[in-house]
Amino acid sequence: MRVRGAVLREMGADAPYASSRPLEIADLELAPPGPGELLVRVGASGLCHSDLSVIDGSRPRVMPMVLGHEAAGEVLEAGPDAEDFEPGDHVVMAFVPACGHCEPCAAARPALCEPGAAANLAGTLLDGDRRWSDGEGDLNHHLGVSAFAEHIVVSSHSAVRIDESLPFEIAALFGCAVLTGVGAALNSARIAEGESVAVFGLGGVGLAALLGAAVAGAGSIVAVDVVPEKLELARELGATEALEAGPDTVERIRELTSGGVAKAIETVGNERVLADAYAATRRGGTTVTVGLPHPSRMLEIPAVSLVAEERTLRGSYLGSSVPRDDIPRYVDLYREGRLPVDRLLTHRIELDEVNEGFDRLARGEAVRQAIVF
Repeated sequence: MRVRGAVLREMGADAPYASSRPLEIADLELAPPGPGELLVRVGASGLCHSDLSVIDGSRPRVMPMVLGHEAAGEVLEAGPDAEDFEPGDHVVMAFVPACGHCEPCAAARPALCEPGAAANLAGTLLDGDRRWSDGEGDLNHHLGVSAFAEHIVVSSHSAVRIDESLPFEIAALFGCAVLTGVGAALNSARIAEGESVAVFGLGGVGLAALLGAAVAGAGSIVAVDVVPEKLELARELGATEALEAGPDTVERIRELTSGGVAKAIETVGNERVLADAYAATRRGGTTVTVGLPHPSRMLEIPAVSLVAEERTLRGSYLGSSVPRDDIPRYVDLYREGRLPVDRLLTHRIELDEVNEGFDRLARGEAVRQAIVF
């Protein structure tokens, strides 16, 4: 079938993207779903810093690629062996297609699925095939989703069924921002009631982590960013303190929390910010990082502190989540009013506005934007 989608042919275009137009809106050919795959009509897809990192080249991927990974939509066709789904199902996409059989999947760690990671790196679906093409040849899939298109084909292992009453532009956020941020707070940091928490970076993932900390019952939440409007939103969403980032950030957090926080979550993808997050924790504290710096960047911390102060530094991919369990759980929290995910959605745009949307994201003028189809 013919589908309109946003194709990135080369990384590293100069901003502003409204002028350089790195994402080309093109008519593409989408092959039918194969065994274990789904044809999905996309209802909405979110613009994430992970997408921006591919555009600017700090997260290298194979080119050319149909971009986008945070989405929700309706199943139109289920291929052979996709027994868990049928036409009409509403689904959220998870950006790691977990095979369910490898060692990490067997250990309930689908974010580390080995075949899923290999497929994502190669730009294919889970079975190693590609369903996109144009007049010049095959196009690559982005994280098994390629959400910036009217219709997509995904592995059924990338999809999670959700309640049909949830608007697509809200549902899409559960596939990345909420899954990653809330998961970082609840699954990775394991914030306990009464603990002090600092969140560095208040984009969609960071504010979702803040919401997760509030759900966990954190005693105090310090929010850190460089954008005043995001700091104000953080206060509205439960931050007890909101600090504009600067050279004295660590010192100020230590003063506010009597020596440092118990848990810190870094979402910026910058090694210097991660070092600050680590330094802002107290003895015995835990720092969780979900940001994705350029692969060449290196982190420097006092090595002795890991032992002498029993500190923990851990990564969190996909929020250390099990999407088929956690997405419905987070949706329930949203419906109960405990996880106001809708507050993260600041802009609704059309597919033709995607380049302008990434300019807005790069300038820090948006939390989450959704392309609504």
